[in-house]
Amino acid sequence: MAVFAQPLIVALLLWWASTGAILWLVRRPVRTFGPSLAISAVVAAAACFGLFVSAGDDSVTGAYVAFGCALTVWGWHEMGFLMGKLTGPRRTPCPPDARGWRRFVVSSQTVIHHEIALAVTAVLIIALTWGQPNQTGTLTFLLLFGMRLSTKLNLFLGVTNPPVAFLPAHLAYLQTYFRRARFNLLFPVSLALSVVVIALLGVAAVNADGAGAVGYALMFCLAALGLLEHGFLMLPSPDRALWGWALGQPKPETHVALAASGERDR
Repeated sequence: MAVFAQPLIVALLLWWASTGAILWLVRRPVRTFGPSLAISAVVAAAACFGLFVSAGDDSVTGAYVAFGCALTVWGWHEMGFLMGKLTGPRRTPCPPDARGWRRFVVSSQTVIHHEIALAVTAVLIIALTWGQPNQTGTLTFLLLFGMRLSTKLNLFLGVTNPPVAFLPAHLAYLQTYFRRARFNLLFPVSLALSVVVIALLGVAAVNADGAGAVGYALMFCLAALGLLEHGFLMLPSPDRALWGWALGQPKPETHVALAASGERDR
């Protein structure tokens, strides 16, 4: 199990620090968004180049570099979304009478630009690393993409504890598209698929050597964190304990939009 020790520490630290940094930046004054995004865009472009270079490096260092570069590109996308620069054409609360297919359509309109951008970026990363021995970066980005889609669908179908604390004030309208429910049929499927992916990555890490073992171990830890985050959708989440320094003071109106949406406990 020694193969998991260092990757676990690295993955945990990067997950905690990068999430906290993004949450802190998106809560700064709006005038800071432009410079922050511009600087992060340069860093993301450098990370894309890093993915291209590290794809040909099948050393342990190459695996860590590819993993870090993939997280950097992902973080830039998350910043763009949470700063409200890359969301979707709809930026208003969910219509109270939206049900079924119409609710799915209007919900999709709030995030579609971001989802398309992520898909395009995934294709770009696949192209940059195609046929190379180190696929850690590519698989990491695809793993994050898959976990995000699963989370979004579960939020649409209904969860007990939607992550409203992560939404900055200018995206408060998104709360009205979340549904509060004690259970949805997709959730156990998401958990089961997560467990399968974690098991496959764990077995691959144990059976691989060198860079391959490290790459799979890093993704194993990331997938385990994704499973944990899915669990927090239905259980009390330690958001404040983990990232209180980045989230700032809680606002009493945090759940108002959710209650007003008419989607509570239905």
